[in-house]
Amino acid sequence: MTHELDLEAVVRRFYASLYRFALSLTKNEAEAGDLTQQTFFILAQRSHQIRDTSKVKCWLFTTLRREFLRALRIQSSHPHVEFRSEIHDTPALSTDALRALDAKAVIDALGQVEPTYRTAVELFYLSELSYKEIAHSLDIPIGTVMSRLSRGKEQLKAILASAFSENSDKIIPLKKDEEAAH
Repeated sequence: MTHELDLEAVVRRFYASLYRFALSLTKNEAEAGDLTQQTFFILAQRSHQIRDTSKVKCWLFTTLRREFLRALRIQSSHPHVEFRSEIHDTPALSTDALRALDAKAVIDALGQVEPTYRTAVELFYLSELSYKEIAHSLDIPIGTVMSRLSRGKEQLKAILASAFSENSDKIIPLKKDEEAAH
């Protein structure tokens, strides 16, 4: 299946999932945005080389991962210092904010999973790639993808269980009348 690639359509279709994958790798919004843009820039330069346009999603994720690893090698040879300003105000939490905290806890826990397993979990759950697409992106057999997903989920479950048991004394349950007010 060979067709000319509609770059605008590809960006619209895959930008969000590619950005989420980049964010899961970099843990930094600016770097994730840069990495995503770099990946689409490479696609624009090399789109004529893609023979099967049905595999563009897999090509994008593979390219993003390779660019991330390349940037990591460069950074390791040229370390830099990053300054962050912290905001200390804690506003009242809405239900959406609580969901975001749960999502943040999962993402933080995912960062503690061994990188080999984390990549497979991120590609499957965050980027919604199929086993076959993950296998192609990582250049591994499908059975290995399934194994890494299984082990990654086990590690994630253990990390989350540990984190929530450590913080159980900090959890403040909502009272019935507070729930009704919201």
